[in-house]
Amino acid sequence: MATATPAPAAASTAGAPAVDLGPATALSCRECGTRFPLGPSFACLECFGPLEIAYDFAGYDPAELRRRIEAGPSSIWRYAPLLPVPADVAGKPNLNPGWTPLVKADNLGRELGFTAQLHVKDDSGNPTHSFKDRVVACAIEAARAFDFTTLSCSSTGNLAGAVGAAAARAGFKSCVFIPHDLEQGKVVMAGVYGGELVGIEGNYDDVNRFCSELIGDPAGEGWGFVNVNLRPYYGEGSKTLAYEICEQLGWRLPEQLVIPIASGSQLTKIDKGLQELIKLGLVEDRPYRIFGAQATGCSPVAEAFKAGREVIRPVKPDTIAKSLAIGNPADGPYVLDIARRTGGAVEDVTDAEVVAAIRLLARTEGIFAETAGGVTIGVLKKLVENGVLDPTKETVAINTGDGLKTLDAVAGAGLTATIRPTLESFRAAGLAS
Repeated sequence: MATATPAPAAASTAGAPAVDLGPATALSCRECGTRFPLGPSFACLECFGPLEIAYDFAGYDPAELRRRIEAGPSSIWRYAPLLPVPADVAGKPNLNPGWTPLVKADNLGRELGFTAQLHVKDDSGNPTHSFKDRVVACAIEAARAFDFTTLSCSSTGNLAGAVGAAAARAGFKSCVFIPHDLEQGKVVMAGVYGGELVGIEGNYDDVNRFCSELIGDPAGEGWGFVNVNLRPYYGEGSKTLAYEICEQLGWRLPEQLVIPIASGSQLTKIDKGLQELIKLGLVEDRPYRIFGAQATGCSPVAEAFKAGREVIRPVKPDTIAKSLAIGNPADGPYVLDIARRTGGAVEDVTDAEVVAAIRLLARTEGIFAETAGGVTIGVLKKLVENGVLDPTKETVAINTGDGLKTLDAVAGAGLTATIRPTLESFRAAGLAS
């Protein structure tokens, strides 16, 4: 994701990990496979590929693990045995995100022509009203383990709020960085928790570059950047979406998923989570298809997919879906691999289609999504209409955040009439049944 030099790490994992992060045993390069000890590192010293968490899941009995999960708390910590967190994580001061509803979207399904069950995984019910609470919850456990004193991030909005809230609960200082022109709702929500909120003149990619430079400077000493030097741990929080969906479906894989793309990490980690459930014997292995969703004004992954390219060409974002406005998505190439491997696709929709989709989801299912959710539902609709996504197969679309954060997108919604407090006025307005 970032271009800064990774924190030093020795290419050896001899002996036990120096920190307690549950089943996590090492950092492993996604490209070359080199392993490093657990630490605040995010890029391989051998090939500069991204680092991921490696686990020891040996000895897990599927039936016993399933019972253990089902008896756990109604949060992501029910999956602690599969995450880089200590076993007692549920007792620590944190926001306890997760276990959000998987909504049977029958009205929306009928409107889009589904004959199989359509679901919306609605993550707007998390503590700061976005899925980012999941990833921050995992990152903050790594921050504790590595003795950081300040939590930070580069953010398109939702992450800033999640870091501010989680830091406040856990007793960390926080200083988060955002583009200077974010939606006001997200600015207020990120600033209310009492930490430092800094606007950077530029877009998200400019913010992220600055944060990468700060990591290597004495001014950033003791800082844990959740989506940079803590990124391997942070990313694992997205797996819990996959775990929850499968458990809520009765421990089975959905046949199709539609997932929004910002950096692409959420999509890749959902796929990782599904693969882990298969390998652990918690779900039956069967084909599933993954579809990525972008806004046309920031759609470098969709463009590469449609052109049959392997390389993502960075773009300058220009879309109302600011939470997805990352012009150079770090996990873009891996998204392409997953979409192609599973028989899915990556599609984009215009801002007008995003707004229409927000209204469609609200009208049919009573779910008010932010613009990222509008992108997901808009792409779902487009894929069905184009014959790319099969409406005869069970499908899950993910809504990542609350529409109250992006009110400007649907500013035209409001009063349908203004009347005097009389029945005559009520009837005259055409409101009587």
